[in-house]
Amino acid sequence: METRYTLLIADTIMRRYPHADDYPYRSWCYPQGFVLWGFIRLYEKTRDERYRRYVMDYCEKHAGENGEAPAFTGISLDDVMTGSVLVWAWHVTGQEKYRTASRRIRRAFDNYPRNEDGGFWHSRHLSREMWVDGLFMGLMFLTRYGKYVEDRDFCFGETVRQLSIVFDRCEKDGTGLLYHAYSEDRKAPWAHPVTGTSPEVWSEGLGWYAMILADALELLPEDLQGYDRLSMQFCRLIDSLEKVQDSASGLWYQVVDKPSHPRNWHDTSGSAMFLYAVKKAGLLGIAGSEQCDRIAARAFRGIKTKCILDYEGNANIHDACNGLCVQVNYDVYVDYARNVNCQEAVAAFLWASQIMEFGL
Repeated sequence: METRYTLLIADTIMRRYPHADDYPYRSWCYPQGFVLWGFIRLYEKTRDERYRRYVMDYCEKHAGENGEAPAFTGISLDDVMTGSVLVWAWHVTGQEKYRTASRRIRRAFDNYPRNEDGGFWHSRHLSREMWVDGLFMGLMFLTRYGKYVEDRDFCFGETVRQLSIVFDRCEKDGTGLLYHAYSEDRKAPWAHPVTGTSPEVWSEGLGWYAMILADALELLPEDLQGYDRLSMQFCRLIDSLEKVQDSASGLWYQVVDKPSHPRNWHDTSGSAMFLYAVKKAGLLGIAGSEQCDRIAARAFRGIKTKCILDYEGNANIHDACNGLCVQVNYDVYVDYARNVNCQEAVAAFLWASQIMEFGL
């Protein structure tokens, strides 16, 4: 019988972390939102109540009866992302406390700091720094809030605006690949003195960007101003990802555009993110299905080699890094410690296997 990797990963997560609060590294931060969206999609495909209960147990603990969201601080875009799960809870249950909690989170954007061009800072404490990962965190919430709660014009317009700004600031040489971050005042230790960009194209950072492009283009109306531009960004990215995909393994490297450089290695987390995004682009008709299926099939074969079962039948995901912030040079990216079952890699694998095995 063929292995269903989605079910294997999901069941392993629930055994290891009976409550999503236990999922590393804090009880409310982007890893919870990331992994729970995998469970949401799996529930929507299977209607297995175990997966729904896993998500709703988390939502019950993080939205009070009066709509409090006690764990939410609004200190960073990372802190916003999990709010998208509460938006889902409002959408499927109609319980007012989830809408009220979502509104509290939405208000964080009323005074959230920005660069002169309007780009969000990654955190209130990271002055004038825009990170590509942060857009996934913030826009996972805003796109869904605009679609299912209110403020559609603001949320959708801001989604286009942020994705356009980061593309303009961080694109590398017309490739559609983005450097990891941008420092408006060039004061970050990693910032190029002229361009303000960080030095490398990091796989997972680019993966966050690819995934939010895919999800945003699914949720935004096609006649929205700027939609075509986001489609162009996505197609350009996919073309470049195919060029730098390792033909032997189907995977991508930690520093994406330098496959032949010393000590570079295949990153499971970023590879799973690219797989999800590319496959979704094909299913949505944003890019050619033949191209997307070709890239995704190679990548799925590759990431499955990184999933190794232990003697209890649990899945272990190898070759990824935990919480890698913006770094000062190539050496730090490729020499950063690799671990087993990094929270980003496990969740990315769940997203990737789900779209390959269950579709949209």
